[in-house]
Amino acid sequence: MEILKVENLVKEYGTGETKVRALDGVSFSVEKGEFVSVIGPSGSGKSTLLHILGGVDQPTSGKVYIDGTDICSLGEDKLAVFRRRQIGLVYQFYNLMPVLNVDENIALPHLLDGRKLDRERLDSIVEHLGLTDRRDNLPSQLSGGQQQRVSIGRALYSRPAILLADEPTGNLDRRTGDEITELLKESNRSRKQTLILITHDERLAMQADRVFFLEDGRLVRNETVRTKF
Repeated sequence: MEILKVENLVKEYGTGETKVRALDGVSFSVEKGEFVSVIGPSGSGKSTLLHILGGVDQPTSGKVYIDGTDICSLGEDKLAVFRRRQIGLVYQFYNLMPVLNVDENIALPHLLDGRKLDRERLDSIVEHLGLTDRRDNLPSQLSGGQQQRVSIGRALYSRPAILLADEPTGNLDRRTGDEITELLKESNRSRKQTLILITHDERLAMQADRVFFLEDGRLVRNETVRTKF
């Protein structure tokens, strides 16, 4: 079942002689439960692509369908609701609220959406993340790896259609980064969570089911690493 479809995506910045085309006709689709990595050199358009897929930026032209919804056609308010419910975002720098503890940071987007806390689901995610003994801690009382685990929990809590991870190990040491990678892979396997990982690390990228190679804003290669379906 197709969960993500991208059609002829173009993103331009500037005008006239200063115009830059960050994305140049990118098209692809992703199946539900698939793990896809996007790799390319700095300036290839990776982060621009993720921001558009995550609904935090708009393309110059083209369409993005997530679970059948064209997110590029949604108004600001509807897009904000869709993003909270259907798109999980994990960034390199965690983006946690410093005055909230682990539980509160994980559940925050769900509560901001006006929905009741699902204590059983929260307990399950905290246990899955290995943070049971850290639930009352603030971000400043956590290691970098633990903060990234909270960020992943926040992204997973609402059962999003897709999980987008932007260089999630880029701010971590090798050992901790490998632990975070395994956690993402386990969420993909056990929870059937569709995962799209943006990275410049080919070693990490090759752990996905498929690898998309971006270069100068174009999708130049699409390789299957392992057959999942």
